[in-house]
Amino acid sequence: MTAPQIEIQLIASAVAVSCALPGCFLILRRMAMMSDAISHSILVGIAVGFFLIRDLASPLLVLSAALTGVLTVSLVELLTRTKRVREDAAIGLIFPALFSIGVILISRYAGDVHLDVDAVLLGELAFAPFNRLVVLGVDIGPKGLYLMAGILLLNLLFILAFYKELKLATFDAGLAGALGFSPVAIHYGLMTIVSITAVGAFDAVGSVLVVALMIAPPATAYLITDRLSSLLAASSLIGVICAVSGYWVAHALDVSIAGSMASMTGVFFVATFLAAPDRGLVSIVLRRARQRVEFAQTMLLVHLYNHEGLPGVERENHMDHLGEHLRWEPDFAGRIVGAAERKGSISRDGALLLLTERGRETARQAMVM
Repeated sequence: MTAPQIEIQLIASAVAVSCALPGCFLILRRMAMMSDAISHSILVGIAVGFFLIRDLASPLLVLSAALTGVLTVSLVELLTRTKRVREDAAIGLIFPALFSIGVILISRYAGDVHLDVDAVLLGELAFAPFNRLVVLGVDIGPKGLYLMAGILLLNLLFILAFYKELKLATFDAGLAGALGFSPVAIHYGLMTIVSITAVGAFDAVGSVLVVALMIAPPATAYLITDRLSSLLAASSLIGVICAVSGYWVAHALDVSIAGSMASMTGVFFVATFLAAPDRGLVSIVLRRARQRVEFAQTMLLVHLYNHEGLPGVERENHMDHLGEHLRWEPDFAGRIVGAAERKGSISRDGALLLLTERGRETARQAMVM
């Protein structure tokens, strides 16, 4: 690998982890679309900040964009509190309005500067290694890597410092308020971190990949773990894997790096959605099929138990009459009888089905429940 290739993957990995950490709390708070709103609406903050400062390299531009992200959250909250619209509708109303204002300002007044809508939406990681950070005449690497490393450190410090508060306010805001914490302050602190992260990743990867890396890895990790600490770690790891694999897919196909990384987040989510051990679609289908068979076996045992010692038991418990009494298809009845026989719950006397002691106990327990 060449040095630029390594730098691109390092920047992408730093972006992935920086986005995944606050993204976990957005997923748990059911505010996934807020990342989309913030990552798009900060465009107007960048545009307004540029018109005031006239310097694309100024840190005040980042501050302006971050404040716009917080403004977006505030406007959504304000509109939601009117009780006239739901939160998802409020997001859908606020961020297109702010984003369109940013697009109009850039296309109308910033046509002669390096600030265009395509770069904002898609980004271009391939150019990131060319923007170098030089200290005392020494080239120490791409600026984007240090910027995202700084934001990653900020996110880690914020989560470590307020881990208990974030956890409590996320799962039970009422209890957090009763214990003396301020769920509102925690909420806006988290939204500020999301805004800063989105602004930092904006230039290198574009808003589309910011949303993908902030939502898809945590959503994927959520399918395989129930612990918050494990969710944070797993989502960060998945984000890095998506970023690195996406780069090599783009390299092999000669396509957009950001697009390939975003696509890989979808690939990993779909794979996990299908194959996750407990919550995957395949596991759910198999579990339901197993539960259906177990329930049917219990029904069979209760049926046999209720007819033990009664007149006509030979007919009621005859293999050929199960379909009539339990309304089972012959093939399904054969499967259930075979499964119960293998478990030692019933035995056969020709075509007559007889309960074993184990089967009687299982039937009694089922009837008590």
